Amino acid sequence: MALSNPAPFPTEIHRRRSLPNRRLTDTLDAQLVLAGPRTGLLQRLAHPDSWRQLHRRASPVALTLRTATLPAARQPAAVLGYAKSGASAFERLCLAGKMLRALAERRPRRIHLLVDEALSDAAAWYEALLTAALTERSALPTYRSQPKPPWPLQHIEFGPAPALDLPRIVVGAEATNLARSLTAQPPNRLDARAYRRLLATLAARHRLRLRWFSEAALRRAGAGAFVAVSQGNAARDAGIARLSYRGAPRRGTLDAALVGKGILFDTGGINLKPHRHMLDMHTDMGGSAVALATVVALAQLRAPLNVDAWLAISENNIGPNAYRPQDVVRALNGTTIQVIHSDAEGRMVLADTLALAARSRPRALIDFATLTGACVQALTERYSGVFANRPQIADTLVDAGRASGERVWSFPMDEDFDADLDSSVADILQCAVDGKGDHILAARFLKRFVPDEIPWVHVDLSSATRRGGLAHVGTEVTGFGVRWALELLLSPRLATLQAA
Repeated sequence: MALSNPAPFPTEIHRRRSLPNRRLTDTLDAQLVLAGPRTGLLQRLAHPDSWRQLHRRASPVALTLRTATLPAARQPAAVLGYAKSGASAFERLCLAGKMLRALAERRPRRIHLLVDEALSDAAAWYEALLTAALTERSALPTYRSQPKPPWPLQHIEFGPAPALDLPRIVVGAEATNLARSLTAQPPNRLDARAYRRLLATLAARHRLRLRWFSEAALRRAGAGAFVAVSQGNAARDAGIARLSYRGAPRRGTLDAALVGKGILFDTGGINLKPHRHMLDMHTDMGGSAVALATVVALAQLRAPLNVDAWLAISENNIGPNAYRPQDVVRALNGTTIQVIHSDAEGRMVLADTLALAARSRPRALIDFATLTGACVQALTERYSGVFANRPQIADTLVDAGRASGERVWSFPMDEDFDADLDSSVADILQCAVDGKGDHILAARFLKRFVPDEIPWVHVDLSSATRRGGLAHVGTEVTGFGVRWALELLLSPRLATLQAA
């Protein structure tokens, strides 16, 4: 069976230069209005009495929401939200998501988005509402014999509004949807062979160059950390994919390399996970989905950058050939590793993938991984953790989180943490025996595989999944990381990172 990834209903997006009159309003299925705490906007709308009634039912304070039905012939739904002054990007996405989910049962075909022009950040609110609409209409994969039809959202009107970068908004939203869809795929559908076929399809569609490093080739190259994990699989189909996008005329200059952990299912290996911890381990490839979706988005936007995405694709299985605690393996860069726990497989496959990516001398190297439970314990799933080998770029990384609405928090990377990874038989321990600060120790471990001269960022995706969703995303699989990555790469922050 082919991967289930229903294509979103084709949606036209049109910017209006004036408020819709009553005739146009009555052709809509829904109208969403975002007003300030003190607004005269509602009395200028079609059916002003109904909007005023809706306003009286609401409490015009920060981030409130009411819904009602306007008394028109076709009875379009009305959704009224209130914006607080100085709302953060995360708060804007949260309210936008709530407003769009209020329409989930109605599944309107034609909607109008309107933001009070008196708001100083009206453009940012429009971005949030459009992003939420494009996210909410996109269903996650399903294999039901009678699947629910997709939301047939044919037409989005918005405005009157200031000029917006619509291609960036649309491509960014669809990239997050791609990451969500891949992360939600069942593990028997998105296995290594299916993932490789999908990569070939996406590479051809977006003019990316794809190179596949097979398990056999990695073994010959000396990538013993990756092979230690993959050797427990029943099939010999694991490998590392390199997708290359070239959008800048600077030949020989690689602006950034993105690395993603692609563990398609994680049993824990010999140190087998208990049932509840193993149940959702098909999402352990979320880091690879973020790296892949980001490079696809850059290609769609024709960004003036040269970027590679490296995806470490394998499973972590039990079996007679699975790697074991106390094994000693040699990684691609010659570092020897004393294995402590087979469920710390993510840092093993990333070690060799980072070393391989570093050989192309990118000006910045960023990896994404659902790596540690310790990061979830530290931050919950509302934030993700960031680590860097340049302490001066911490503020840049956190600022990209504020701007994108995908919030991150920077953790310490002091050298004395390495004492907890000292090994008596190898260059480094894979992890400590206890779990204290495992997110920090994992980052210190990974740092060993990145040359010091390359600015490097590690993102521990504790927000990849969250029950109840996060911000504008209402599903447990969030696609977190794509918005953050695009904000970092498509702004002057990338130059700050490269120069550090």
